[in-house]
Amino acid sequence: MSLTTPSPLPPGVRVVVSELAESPPEAIGTTMSIVPMPAPDPAALSPRDVIVAVRSAAVGWVDLLMTSGQYQHMARPPYTPGLESAGVVVWKGPAAGGEIAEGDAVLVDGLLVGPRSLGAYQAYGGFASYVVAPVEAVHALPGALTFDQAAALLGSYETAYHALVARGRVSPGDTVLIHGASGATGLAAVQVAKILGAQVIATGRSDAKLAVVREHGADHVINVRDEAGGVRRFRDDVKAITGGRGADVVYDAVGGEISLESLRCVSFGARFLVVGWASTPHVARGKGQRGAPNANALPTNLIMMKGLDVLGCPAVISTVHDPSLRPPRLAQVLRWAAEGRIRPHVSHAFPLAQFAEAMRARWSGEVIGGCVLHP
Repeated sequence: MSLTTPSPLPPGVRVVVSELAESPPEAIGTTMSIVPMPAPDPAALSPRDVIVAVRSAAVGWVDLLMTSGQYQHMARPPYTPGLESAGVVVWKGPAAGGEIAEGDAVLVDGLLVGPRSLGAYQAYGGFASYVVAPVEAVHALPGALTFDQAAALLGSYETAYHALVARGRVSPGDTVLIHGASGATGLAAVQVAKILGAQVIATGRSDAKLAVVREHGADHVINVRDEAGGVRRFRDDVKAITGGRGADVVYDAVGGEISLESLRCVSFGARFLVVGWASTPHVARGKGQRGAPNANALPTNLIMMKGLDVLGCPAVISTVHDPSLRPPRLAQVLRWAAEGRIRPHVSHAFPLAQFAEAMRARWSGEVIGGCVLHP
């Protein structure tokens, strides 16, 4: 039964970005802090709302870019970061129907709640003791997922699904070349591509990280790091694995030199999926200034001669333009998680007080898969 007159919740804390910085490292050191957070007052909320006591909040690449306004969606400071979170329902409004009850373990939908959302719940980022959400934005933890895994689920796996299924049209027998495979969306893409019946070639710059990627289903792994720390020629590796044919699909969340070399190891008519540009994060101006003075470029001669489909894969923007994309994608991700077919890997966890250390770990590439904070 819902508690319509609950005992007051204890106050908490939250992380606040006071202003947009020139870069994420600058934001971490100068414009972010922990401040007291009054507990949400049920009397001031919608009767369809729920209050979630956060147990785990994902620290994602987008969370970092947003602190400097270098992501396409800008939250207006002061704001609380944290696109995805999971926790326990501590209050449920009297008109909040559905199967969720007080005491349930849930994940919170980052497209409906938090700094990347477009509605009335932008203030409730996950780097906090509490999140307020409409009842349709909370889902029971699927399958045997922990709070940490649930907090790292939707953003990465929905991105992988959108890129590989909606855009890449991956089918059984395809060879998919996945870059940045030890990252959050890269590791998700490895698992999704295998579910789709593809052969997966995964790349990275660390043998230790690539060993984890192989454990999550990659058929082949390639360390693309050269002796100077850059990107070595890896087209011969891909051609050898594919019998000289090349990859049918490239999942590129890295950009820069990786993209250029990838164009030389694909089959004719391949699909090149642009998912991100983690190796060149400063394509846009800092402090929320618009324009991309350092934008990446691809050689049009190679694109033409190889008959490539170069496909942008912005999962969130695409959903804003076509909301019908979301329901089947969300349902499939939750179904796979419930069945145990996908399980996010979380390599790092920090208490909320160490948010700066957590964000630096993500920025510096220490993380494999997910990184979370525990309020």
